[in-house]
Amino acid sequence: MSTVVAIGASHRSAPLALLERMSIDEQHLIKYLDDLTSRDDVSEAVIISTCNRTEIFVTAEKFHGAYRDVRDFIGDLTFLPPEDFSDNLEVFYDADAARHLFSVASGLESVVIGEHEILGQVRDAWNTSREAGACGPTLNLLFRHAIEAGKRSRTETEIARHVTSVSHAAVIMADSHLEGLADASVVVVGAGSMARGVVDFAATRAAGSISVLNRTSQRAQDLAADIHQWSGLERLPEAMADADVVFTATSAPGGIIDAEMVAAVMNERSGRPLLLVDVAVPRDVSAEVGALEGVTLLDMDALGAFAECGLSRRREQIPAVEKIVDAEVERFLTAISAREVAPLIVELRKRGDVVVEDELARYSSRLADLEPAQRAAVESLLRGVVAKLMHEPTVVLKDAAGSAKGERLVGSVRELFDL
Repeated sequence: MSTVVAIGASHRSAPLALLERMSIDEQHLIKYLDDLTSRDDVSEAVIISTCNRTEIFVTAEKFHGAYRDVRDFIGDLTFLPPEDFSDNLEVFYDADAARHLFSVASGLESVVIGEHEILGQVRDAWNTSREAGACGPTLNLLFRHAIEAGKRSRTETEIARHVTSVSHAAVIMADSHLEGLADASVVVVGAGSMARGVVDFAATRAAGSISVLNRTSQRAQDLAADIHQWSGLERLPEAMADADVVFTATSAPGGIIDAEMVAAVMNERSGRPLLLVDVAVPRDVSAEVGALEGVTLLDMDALGAFAECGLSRRREQIPAVEKIVDAEVERFLTAISAREVAPLIVELRKRGDVVVEDELARYSSRLADLEPAQRAAVESLLRGVVAKLMHEPTVVLKDAAGSAKGERLVGSVRELFDL
């Protein structure tokens, strides 16, 4: 039976610097999935890579082999030796791996508890794996239940009531620092889903103007629509010089704003302070920028600390969501066990047929003088005896499917009958 193994790091287990190195650009996901599934002990793989987590779900026959393969993959990805990141990895397998994924999809593991963006990110990761041919029957079943857990958590509890996404939390954090975004000049760098969330929510806070900048001008124009200003990244210094707050949310593999650029911008601002909110992983803004006079730099670490302050109402919903997660884990394990039992019963019956055929062949010379009707009676009697012997084990296996007892019986039957 295949083991499900989940290995990765999140904002809870790793510093931002490591998460940046582990981050995987969406356009490279299929290549990395091919890499994973080509390794010796990995048969299926799904990679979830977001602004605050990179987690790899695989199936394998051997846990330790899968762990070694994924660890080596992370080393190749980050260009780091295992001793530099192993202590920051979170590792789960089988039921615990399912429970962790379902908790992630339900928003329990997010920087902003209950946020809705993660459910779409889990679904996208699953779809990409299927597109790459890296997702087989086990992970398909696992992620199908994960999506169901995430949906149920948001419709059957209030975990997402009054909750913001990461992008919304970033806007609220900026609003708090500026004592209001009303009439403020807002610049948003990026044109993905995170940037879209910032643009949409900043507009509801009555921002004076919103400018969207992106490396691909057409994407900036599409996001700005006919409502906001837009341009390519070449106008970034000019836009920063006039802005009250700059949000960065690109998927660039390296930084796009450094201390030299911001220092030049600050010289043009005549002492007017500048707020930079960087919600990109890897970071868009160099850490040295935060040391410049008049500049406030807030990143994902700051966002996590800010989000921690407003959790009381959502925390009250956590037990209800955990019950849903537990129920979905049980459903998943039952489905996995039942799927294991069905082919085992088929194998068991085939083994009975083989025994009958072997015995008929062994006694063929002694049966040669029998009339066809007599031979048919002997064969029917033999098959009936074997069927009766197989009946009780088959019934017990079916009744125990999906339980711990069922798992034990599956192992015992396979060992006893060498299946």
